[in-house]
Amino acid sequence: MRLLELVAPVFGARCCLLVGEDGTCVAVDVGAGVADRVAEVVGAQGWRPAAVLATHGHADHTWGAGPLAAAWDVPVVLHAADAHRLADPFGTLGPLGRAAHDPTGPLGQALAAAGLAPGAYVAPTRVEPFGDAADARTPDVVLAWGGVRLVARHAPGHTEGATLYLVEVATDGPAGPGGRRAVALTGDVLFAGSVGRTDLPGGDDARMRTTLAEVVATLPPETLVVPGHGPTSTVAAELAANPYLAPYRQA
Repeated sequence: MRLLELVAPVFGARCCLLVGEDGTCVAVDVGAGVADRVAEVVGAQGWRPAAVLATHGHADHTWGAGPLAAAWDVPVVLHAADAHRLADPFGTLGPLGRAAHDPTGPLGQALAAAGLAPGAYVAPTRVEPFGDAADARTPDVVLAWGGVRLVARHAPGHTEGATLYLVEVATDGPAGPGGRRAVALTGDVLFAGSVGRTDLPGGDDARMRTTLAEVVATLPPETLVVPGHGPTSTVAAELAANPYLAPYRQA
């Protein structure tokens, strides 16, 4: 399986394409302003789209999910605890969402300037959630479409349904192609040097600490961390230097 990264021009959210050896592909976190580019790349390569995934339901990771899924005639897939956000991603952001609707405020003006007024958002019509919407940790869920296979690992804290997608991708090493590497698409749970905020509706600092201890810190150290924003890293590097992971480092 291959991994291709694109960055949305608005909010700078990373969109990932996972492509199986059979040409099946899924798009993860189709943010604002990137859907056309994703469709162009997939069409040019002749890949067969099977789904649009989201690591969580915030608008900067789902803005383009509905239109792209409709164009491809595929479902939008995310954890059930975040599925409610897709109908009204700004309304579920509390004060920040209200600021987005204020055309006189800085956020509202920035969105309008980018042609992304909240009223222009198109909600997905075909949503296939996984996991349990109840306030409980969901066991790992294996998601597979053709040659694309990944593990969805519930990682609440940033939102109730925040999820890591764990995959193995092909690598080209000194001896040539054929290697494989573990990758974690961490969304807004884990960044290089930081973690996702927990002060928005659905965020929970205690649950984030549990996620960091039981989900993030237990990943294999060599795992490549591909976050929703910013540079990539590794689990080992984050355990060594990320201050939010300091309590979970091995002595």
